[in-house]
Amino acid sequence: MAVRWVPALVVGALWWWAVLRLLTAPGEAGILEGAVAAGGWGLSLLPVHVASPAVTTASRRRRSDAGSGPS
Repeated sequence: MAVRWVPALVVGALWWWAVLRLLTAPGEAGILEGAVAAGGWGLSLLPVHVASPAVTTASRRRRSDAGSGPS
């Protein structure tokens, strides 16, 4: 389980570094910081707007298998 958290923490730390660098020293920040900050912001929107068809089908199947739906 810790193996999944390490990359997420590293990517999160890199994103915060890029955002803080852009805010504190915009004249010295380069294209790398801008790309990391913009990419992280773009990825933050992805889970809200994208859902795998397999996930939505499985959740519908679970709800219908429960048998306690609205009358």
